[in-house]
Amino acid sequence: QEQLVESGGGLVQAGGSLRLSCAASGRPFSSYAMAWFRQAPEKERELVARITWSGDRTYYADSVKGRFTISRDNAKNTVYLQMNSLKPEDTAVYYCNWVVAGTNLPIGSWGQGTQVTVSS
Repeated sequence: QEQLVESGGGLVQAGGSLRLSCAASGRPFSSYAMAWFRQAPEKERELVARITWSGDRTYYADSVKGRFTISRDNAKNTVYLQMNSLKPEDTAVYYCNWVVAGTNLPIGSWGQGTQVTVSS
């Protein structure tokens, strides 16, 4: 049974940092690209960052480029999102998922997500 468990969210002031974690199970973790998505109130879910199965290539949405860093530890079946220089517009629920390689297409069922709130 596949499962995605996101953690690390919270309330932070603008300019602050957070590190999100996502523990994945139920699929061979090291065989899949992984991605972080976010959904703000009354907005569509959007891709934030993506990483290849090996971790050698990453992709970022323009809105987070230079501020966020995605990484993974295949030995721990975990993907991370380091978020620096946070802005109020980064406020959203953040989700991770397996994705089709080279695309933004999620494969698995969504987890509960983790809430990130950035105050101005």
